[in-house]
Amino acid sequence: MRGGAVRETSRQSSAGQLILTDTLQSYHPSILNRALSYPQLRFMGSKFRLLPWIYMVLRDVPFDTALDAFSGSACVGYLMKAMGKEVTANDFLRFSYVVARATIANSNRRIGEETLRNLVEGPGSDQHFIEKTFRGIFYTPADLRFLDRVWWNIQAIPNDEERAVALAALIRSCVKRQPRGVFTVAGDPDHYKDGRRDVRLSLRAHFLEQAAIYNQAVFDNGRLNRALNQDVFSLDPNGYDLVYMDPPYVPRADDNCYVKRYHFLEGLVCYWKDVEILQETRVKKIRKPYTPFSYRRDAEEAFDRLFALFSRSTLVLSYSSNGYPDLPILVKLMRRYKHKVNVHRRPHQYFFGTHQSVARDKVEEYLVVGT
Repeated sequence: MRGGAVRETSRQSSAGQLILTDTLQSYHPSILNRALSYPQLRFMGSKFRLLPWIYMVLRDVPFDTALDAFSGSACVGYLMKAMGKEVTANDFLRFSYVVARATIANSNRRIGEETLRNLVEGPGSDQHFIEKTFRGIFYTPADLRFLDRVWWNIQAIPNDEERAVALAALIRSCVKRQPRGVFTVAGDPDHYKDGRRDVRLSLRAHFLEQAAIYNQAVFDNGRLNRALNQDVFSLDPNGYDLVYMDPPYVPRADDNCYVKRYHFLEGLVCYWKDVEILQETRVKKIRKPYTPFSYRRDAEEAFDRLFALFSRSTLVLSYSSNGYPDLPILVKLMRRYKHKVNVHRRPHQYFFGTHQSVARDKVEEYLVVGT
């Protein structure tokens, strides 16, 4: 059965936040306003702008416990947390795990004023790995020294969730300060002459702002929420009424490599411990882990394994018309394990870059729901 198209239900403010229209506010404004206050990351394939539509689909699906199996920027897991569900967010990327731990698993830990002051003014460490490794590649020398210092000061925070909030603030600061928000091209942001505030602000100034923003994002929904950092096929599939899946499907052009675009963030959260830096690369990439969802030869089998693994749960697959395999193949695969499969459709255009004029092709977004 084909789901009906959902018309646009939000607009975007000058600050980049989505604002609800009167149409959606007639439903559950507290849920959507909470979800749309989420500190979105400039993240490839982020579903932040689709949250009102995703909510309209999910609110009609009965479930109490949920797994966000490929949490990414964690905005959909955060939506389900705002809906009062017990949420487990998982991603095999460490920086995505940190963000989910700060916003989904964390119910009440925030960065206090004294802690924040110690983070930006504390002595840090005599190690200057970031400054030595990335000088002339990313950021200014002052930014790099700040990153070295604040990362080591964050390690002194005794509480895991509070430490995650600080690291999440540092991650978003790095993305906002970096031209185009990706780490594929080297360059000093001070030489990027478009006048944007995000590029003009130092990392220190960004971090002070982002710490406050992530503090505001913390809330308690009365449930025991979790964040995991595992390969999806190693997860225990039991205990989830609903599994939301937004894997890195193979696109028609370019590639879907998150590590290529965000390797700096992935290295930052662990201070490049236990990762292999590809020294021959200009931007000091790290070796990417294998995922079958990145290759045409493996993707179809991977989706079949995914649906089989979570076949006891309601399945919700987020997908796009520019992906491979095609939608009919995915529907056929899901019907091996689910009696009823509905496809909800919506036109969408991704903005990937530092300007809204920098857009990828218009696509049709799908939510494939198997019950």
